[in-house]
Amino acid sequence: MVQRVGCGDETAENLVVELFHEPVRHVVLGRTGNREVARELAQDVLMAVIVALRRKALRDADKLTAFVYGIARNHINNYFRADARRPGEETLSDDHPFPPAADPLEAAERTALVRRALSALSGADRKILLLTLVDGLKPAEIARQLGLSDEVVRARKSRAIKRAVEYLSKLSRIGRIRPLG
Repeated sequence: MVQRVGCGDETAENLVVELFHEPVRHVVLGRTGNREVARELAQDVLMAVIVALRRKALRDADKLTAFVYGIARNHINNYFRADARRPGEETLSDDHPFPPAADPLEAAERTALVRRALSALSGADRKILLLTLVDGLKPAEIARQLGLSDEVVRARKSRAIKRAVEYLSKLSRIGRIRPLG
């Protein structure tokens, strides 16, 4: 039978598959405990066996059973190695509550506070912050638009943010607003 498979006899190939499919599937199932994995790996093992027999990789036909189980062992070990490298799956459950919706009153309050902090800045600093945060422009683009250097824009933006944060912190300390967060 081994020699016939080596010569390309499809009937002999089918006979090898018939003979070893169930035993290999049971071995894989015993090692993995997963029926679907056992079915797939058994097919992979038998394909590898047929390919190896076509290449005449088995020298002693009397050792066909050991040859098949050796290939099965290698495939199972490769499966476990690959499985160990896969990141673990975390199932999501429905019992996690959705984050609370933003309170419209609180959002309006925050918007008013940001406007107050912006109004405390100089006109040029306010414009730099708005072009950065609202329009999403980079310092180089803002510099071209305002006729300044990139470094000046970066420095003014940094100082403007610092002043706005200090302004809001000051309001929070004197109790005029609740701390943001």
